[in-house]
Amino acid sequence: MSKAHILLVEDEPSLARVVSDSLMQQNYLVTIATDGKKAYNTFLNGHFDLLIFDVMLPHTDGFTLAQQIRLINKHIPLLFLTAKTETKDVIKGYESGGNDYLRKPFSLDELFLRVAELLNRHKNTSDEIPQQFNIGKYYFKYEKQELWYNEDLIRLSNRETELLFLLYKNKNAILERKTALTLIWGDDSFFNTRTMDVFITRLRKHLQKDNSIEILNIRGMGYKLVC
Repeated sequence: MSKAHILLVEDEPSLARVVSDSLMQQNYLVTIATDGKKAYNTFLNGHFDLLIFDVMLPHTDGFTLAQQIRLINKHIPLLFLTAKTETKDVIKGYESGGNDYLRKPFSLDELFLRVAELLNRHKNTSDEIPQQFNIGKYYFKYEKQELWYNEDLIRLSNRETELLFLLYKNKNAILERKTALTLIWGDDSFFNTRTMDVFITRLRKHLQKDNSIEILNIRGMGYKLVC
């Protein structure tokens, strides 16, 4: 089996080397880029299985870099590794296309777990997925991360797309909160729970044009998409 290839974007040389060497000891291939512009060009000219981005980068910041990459690849796993830890920064990271968010300082063991989980999740979800389907009067294009209502287009973030897809797969049944958090956010911590609630609110707003659609909060259990 070939080794997973990771693109690590970190402008602090000593940290980049420690993380890279540690990941290589875990049997991964690692390519380092030291700024956002170089990282984008490296991504275009290589084949990678997972991305790890710092946020505060020269030339192009990590959030912008993620948005650029999501225009051409919507599914490669992306982990932010950053000292920007405010809630608004975490939400922005998910909105820009991140799949996970690890705060500095961090333990290497936790990084290894996050990387393995992201790669495994990507492998398990890369099986055949319906390209598009109806949710009430809406048309959900999963691959393109688009939600259509007649001629009106709503562009979804990566996190919104994955959460709506999970709700759809469990429509008219309860999607357990812990299940959603584990599959999409990696764990069911209080912080991630609050973050998911923000995204549920956003999905409700996106779907409000069809009165037959509801996302119900089932107290103590999770959510139910009724359509």
